[in-house]
Amino acid sequence: MSVQRKGSCLCGKVIISEAKAEGKIGACHCDMCRRWGGGPLLAIDCGTDVKFSGEQFIRAFRSSDWAERGFCAECGTHLFYRLSQNGQYIMPAGLFDNSDDLVLDHQVCIDSKPGYYNFAEHTPTMTCDEMFAAFAPAQ
Repeated sequence: MSVQRKGSCLCGKVIISEAKAEGKIGACHCDMCRRWGGGPLLAIDCGTDVKFSGEQFIRAFRSSDWAERGFCAECGTHLFYRLSQNGQYIMPAGLFDNSDDLVLDHQVCIDSKPGYYNFAEHTPTMTCDEMFAAFAPAQ
């Protein structure tokens, strides 16, 4: 079941007013996500229908051939990982105000996870190769 979520960046200049997402958090352990945020990306799939106010503060960086990463130009808060092919937003769970119902549901790029942390939850996992095989656009 999808829930409408609201949230904002740290400084409040970018507000997410309509992000419909299921209550499942995915953890990505890839090198890029860890470099971007200093640890695994804990995010929820918000689909393609996300509304922002303060768009003049949003900057995006094309981090790969298939996606870009957005952030607030004022405070630097990470706002999204957006897939180029379909505009799907994967957004950090910590952005949202109403997040007590979220559950860690899966982990990707488990083969890139460093040994210095582990999650207590037992979830389905995928290697980077398995994830790209399942979700990468056909060439």
